[in-house]
Amino acid sequence: MAKETSDRTTIDLFATEKRRGRPRSNPLPRDQQLKINKRNQIQRDRANGLKRIELKVSQDLYDALNEQAMASNISRSQLIESILQKQVRD
Repeated sequence: MAKETSDRTTIDLFATEKRRGRPRSNPLPRDQQLKINKRNQIQRDRANGLKRIELKVSQDLYDALNEQAMASNISRSQLIESILQKQVRD
């Protein structure tokens, strides 16, 4: 029987190996945890009616957006959405 990293029933197949330090709180490797978390985030966004838009901007614009968002005490995403909504309305 081979060990499958995404299978929770075979996690302790090699339990005889000693590990030092803090015990793992999640049996999956970090890269798989990130995949699962990202998939869950996308499903939550879809359930909330949100759509994903990606764009590339210069470092100067990125920094300016971050500064303005921090000054307004909102996330960068919320700031960009409000700017786009204002532009579409006008």
